[in-house]
Amino acid sequence: MNTATAPIIEIHDLVKEYASGAGPVRILHGISLTIRRGEFVAVMGPSGSGKSTFMNMLGCLDVPTSGDYHLNGSDVGRMNGDELAAVRNRDIGFVFQGFNLLPRATLGDNVALPMIYAGKNREERKARAQELLTRVGLGDRCDAMPGLISGGQQQRVAIARALVNHPALILADEPTGNLDTHTSHDIMELFTRLNREEGITLIVVTHENDVARFADRLVRLVDGRIDYDGPMQAWLDHQQEPS
Repeated sequence: MNTATAPIIEIHDLVKEYASGAGPVRILHGISLTIRRGEFVAVMGPSGSGKSTFMNMLGCLDVPTSGDYHLNGSDVGRMNGDELAAVRNRDIGFVFQGFNLLPRATLGDNVALPMIYAGKNREERKARAQELLTRVGLGDRCDAMPGLISGGQQQRVAIARALVNHPALILADEPTGNLDTHTSHDIMELFTRLNREEGITLIVVTHENDVARFADRLVRLVDGRIDYDGPMQAWLDHQQEPS
């Protein structure tokens, strides 16, 4: 198989339940899908559809109740806490709606933070942070503090941080939720360049069609089940059809 199109994520019959006073509550109902390297996927669905739980599974922040999840060929369900933490730091880059930058650390130190947990020395961290801040258009702000830059710039720093350990996968959870329309468009164009030019696999959770349309594929969840999985453009065209 061509490694450029090999699966990075393989999920079969994934179920997630949480305990409650009234008994188990099932959030995900037997989800199965494959995502190949280099895909750009949007995950959408109404409130309560299971999007957040699904992303927690993908990001190894939680483990399934039953079913199989293989990431880069490894069975996530069989990993212990330390192994899951290593996968999160090594294989996955996270971008969140709230940026999650350390307010008292420079932009360079924020970007380099995951490299500390990966055991990289200070010189490597500094060089890599400078490289990535330059890539996202902030190469001259390495020593600036987060409070002195705009929300859009803070999200660019968060994207640089997500890339710092050369992850195979980036998960972005509502990455434009705190940004205006123009800045949101700029951030999604940056994601698109990373996907097209560097082949980075991207999964973006969003509730906005204007954000989702940048993706090539849509996975739509309803009540913990996949309601649609296919080309984004086909979904958008269907939405525009007269009733």
